[in-house]
Amino acid sequence: MKTWWNFCAAGRLQLAAALSGSVLLAGMLLAAGLLVAGTATAASQERDPALRLRLEAALAEPVSFEDRYDAEVWLTDMAGRLARRVPDPHERIEILQAVHREAVRAKLPPEMVLAVIDVESGFQRYAVSQANAQGLMQVMRFWLKELDMPGHALLDIQDNVRMGCTILRYYYDMENGNWNQALARYNGSLGNQKYPQLVFDRLQSCWYKQ
Repeated sequence: MKTWWNFCAAGRLQLAAALSGSVLLAGMLLAAGLLVAGTATAASQERDPALRLRLEAALAEPVSFEDRYDAEVWLTDMAGRLARRVPDPHERIEILQAVHREAVRAKLPPEMVLAVIDVESGFQRYAVSQANAQGLMQVMRFWLKELDMPGHALLDIQDNVRMGCTILRYYYDMENGNWNQALARYNGSLGNQKYPQLVFDRLQSCWYKQ
């Protein structure tokens, strides 16, 4: 697996070489029947049989940490940064555990996943976009039907992050390691550099690895 720095540096080079240019949609926080404004973007993953198979395989894998010490060091660092965005300590740790675990499983830099979540939903687990993309990583709701998952909820932290990381990795592989293209494809804005720029800016300013 490439190091975080290689991922980040490659992405910055791709971004610098690309044309300079995702419109943020209003999100809704759904809790106890109340609607609260959110900041979710409209992720638009397309129906893809190969991606469907990859999601099915990912959802069948057990939930576990491969390197607990590495995870604890990372969680301690990121928990302090996320405290203002997610005041509840239990929810904050649940989000960070899911991000680290699923990023490692999908062979993605967990810092990049945090940057995507930051831009997509602002860490609002109940965010819903106008395009009906849901949860932390704004996964499209049609995947529940595609994967025959009537008992699952995209607002569940673990399910949402696992599916989001699997989709992001799929697009990264599809674009042969081009983060610029992979991020734009994840957001449904292929050909527009605004969304990748937002993610890279958030990565550099908030979620860089110490």
